[in-house]
Formats: sequence, C-alpha cells, structure tokens
Amino acid sequence: MTDRIKLSCPVIFGLESVVGFEVKRIGGENVTVTDGRVTFEGAPELIARANICLATAERVQIELGSFEAVSFEQLFQGVKALPLEEFIGAQDAFPVKGHCLDSQLHSVPDCQKIIKKAAVERLKDKYGVSWFEETGSVHQLTFNIIKDKAFIYLDTSGAGLHKRGYRKNSNDAPIKETLASGIIDLAKVRLFDKMCDPMCGSGTFLIESAYKALGIAPGLRRSFAAEKWQQLDPAVWQQERNAAVERINRERAFKALGYDIDSHAVDLTIENARKAGVGSKLTVTEQDIRDLKPLSGTITICNPPYGERLLDLKQAEELYKIMGENLRPDKDSPCCIITPHEEFEKFFGRKADKKRKLYNGMIKCDLYMYFK
Repeated sequence: MTDRIKLSCPVIFGLESVVGFEVKRIGGENVTVTDGRVTFEGAPELIARANICLATAERVQIELGSFEAVSFEQLFQGVKALPLEEFIGAQDAFPVKGHCLDSQLHSVPDCQKIIKKAAVERLKDKYGVSWFEETGSVHQLTFNIIKDKAFIYLDTSGAGLHKRGYRKNSNDAPIKETLASGIIDLAKVRLFDKMCDPMCGSGTFLIESAYKALGIAPGLRRSFAAEKWQQLDPAVWQQERNAAVERINRERAFKALGYDIDSHAVDLTIENARKAGVGSKLTVTEQDIRDLKPLSGTITICNPPYGERLLDLKQAEELYKIMGENLRPDKDSPCCIITPHEEFEKFFGRKADKKRKLYNGMIKCDLYMYFK
C-alpha cells in the first residue's frame, strides 16, 4: 500500500459540513466537501482512525480513481488502469456493486460485469495467474457512475458505520446513529452537562450524546472489513484503538435524561446504554410528554413520531402542540426537533430560530432548532 491514500466518505445529505469538520479533527488533509460525500487524504493509518473515530460518516472508502465513461470500453479501460494490486492480493475476494445516475451507462448489472472483468484482467497480469479463487478477505469494489463520470472505490468498513454494536434491538422507528450523531453536533451538546430526549425510543440520541460528551469513539466496539486485509498492518488498528481509549474522559459530569411513554422503550434504552458502556450516564424513566416539565440548563433533542411512522397525522399534530406547551425552549434550555411535517412550527406554536434540511432514511425532514 502506498504511503499516501485518498479516502472518501458517503454522508447523509445535510451533514456534509459536520463530517468535514470531523475529518479535519482526526488529521484528514486536503478535505473536499461535496453533496453527499467528503473526500480527504492521509497516511494509511487514517483508514483505521477514520473507521474507529468518525461518528457521522456512513462508511470509509479508498478512492481508487475517477474517469469519464460513456461506453463499456471506456469503463473497462478506466478500471484496468487503476492500481488494484496495491490493495487487492492474489487470494482476496473482490466483489463489485454500485449505482448509475444520469449517465449513458445505466445498467448496474452490466457495469458490474465490466468492472469485474477489468479488475480480473489487471490482476491476472500483475500476479501471473489465470484464475482467482477469491478465498481471502473481502475487498468490496464500489462504483458510482454519475453524469457519465465513473468513481471507483474500495470499501474499508464492511457494515455501515452506523452499526456501532450497541443497538442489536430497537423500537419500531429508530433514528440512524450517524444522523443522530450529526444532529447532536449541530446542537452543540458538548457545551451542556445535561441533555434530554423526552421520547427516547431505543435511546440513540442519549447514547450518542454520552459518546460525544465523554469522548468515546463510536467504532471502538466493532470490527471493520479492512482489519482482515494483509495490506494493512494489524498493529495500526491496535494503535488507533489504544489512542481512542486514551482520549475517553468518563469523569465529566454529564447526564442524559430519557423519557418514554412505553415501558418497553425504557427497558430497551437501558439495555442499549449498558451495551454501549454509558449506562451510568443515563437516567431513563417511563413518562408521558404531557407530564414533562421544562428543564433549565438542559438541551432537549428528539425525533417525535409523525404521520409516516407510528402516529397518524392528526395525532402527530396534537403531540406537537403538547411539546410546544411543555418544552418552552429558551437560551438556557434549547431544543432541537427533527420531523418531516412542513407545518411543525404552526403546531409547536413558535417559529424556529434556525432550520436545517436533513434526510431520515428516504424521508426529507427539517431540524427545527430553538435556542433564543
């Protein structure tokens, strides 16, 4: 593997600047932020550090190259010219997946076959073999062909980075961990000693807030695809994990307060917090939002149920009214609420001080921020 590599992280739309800041904080250089993606450069150990430490990126990929591709021949030659042997060994598996958008090459299965064939031809020449058994570690090749330009990546993460390892179980409509982490950054939870989620579900906002407050790297409790690669020294992963552990500060006087009307959700949050190693920082209680009192000096973050998940539209709007009456946010008790309801402010009873467009899965939402 070369001494310097180009890495690229797909990102939830709306969180690009958050991930860009995270990348700079871990030492990424030449950071480029585009819609849905953050690209950066660094030494090979940055593969391990990014996977372990990035809380808001969806995964970490090596960008092998990009080129114009309006024909299968261009696609074939473009892939064949890439230095695949620097990252893929003679025994390694290298499956191909990807997508096409607004391009002359629009058949994903056909593009997969061409890219696989080009990779095989390149590696046959480099290793002097005619057949690859692909019994070694998985090196997932990924392609994006967008407006006739092909981008070829090698995935280092395996399972998406939102899979921290603590949430084996969840309620009916959990928020993705990476999205929750991005909202927590936007809300500046680090500035507060207490945060609250009055409808905590499976506890994602609470746990991710505790991670941020205590400096716990989100990838410490899981493994990654590139850990099995022969091209990357296993000692690098151990060094980065050790460094991440040293940065943890469990002495901080931080408390996360969770409430939910469902006793099952309360039990689930407590169990997930225990698995995440932050159980001592959470207090979780069964309580209706109608009984919530404003909490001075506490930041509230929540993902209330709405028409497309759990409640019908009328019930959701009634809930927003109750939230507005009970939360009463101000500069000492700010509040951030994510919802797709375009008239949320009308029912909450107050215009947001700031709004930000985000996507919760495929649902376009707004993050309503109250801090004045």
